[in-house]
Amino acid sequence: MQETPLRLEGINDTLYGGFGERLGSLLLDSLIVMPVAFLTLYLNSMDKNMFFYTLIPNLVFQIGYHIYLPTRYGATPGKLTMGIQILRIDGKEIGWKEAFMRHLVILVLTVFSSALMVYCILNADDATYQGLSWMKQSQYLMTFAPVLFLVYTWVANIWTWGELIVLLTNPRKRALHDYMAGTVIVKKVYVKRIQDKMAGL
Repeated sequence: MQETPLRLEGINDTLYGGFGERLGSLLLDSLIVMPVAFLTLYLNSMDKNMFFYTLIPNLVFQIGYHIYLPTRYGATPGKLTMGIQILRIDGKEIGWKEAFMRHLVILVLTVFSSALMVYCILNADDATYQGLSWMKQSQYLMTFAPVLFLVYTWVANIWTWGELIVLLTNPRKRALHDYMAGTVIVKKVYVKRIQDKMAGL
């Protein structure tokens, strides 16, 4: 398969979104989703059973934000604001498959942690839970499956560091999830030039 070019004639700038652009987009996306996260924490702190009511909406929100929006607009709002866009490695626009594969590992980790929380909530004492602050509530729930939460933390950390190392050590600035999905992140200003080059125009 033909891959996106490393350089374009007459352009000295890198074509790809590197660590700085990706970090900026991650921070912007975090700011956008933060109100939803805080609302969820607030609702869940009111009653442990509220978790069952917020679980599905949160998963739907995550899928919408990280899979639907990139499929529809080529990137999340944070990436678009930072001037970067996701393309397939062959230069074409991404579809559902690519967007899903890019987010697959995070989605699996989210489902795993949600299943853990369900188990812990079902075993937690209502009165004890209600008597704790929201931070202590989370710590209390984790006591019901400490080994599994430790495994989750280790896997999440290994994935995060693996993403960073791979991103910093290849010329197209691809992270692990880009290799899984067959994608690259390019600067929006060069998208048409890249696609024209690959089409032989």
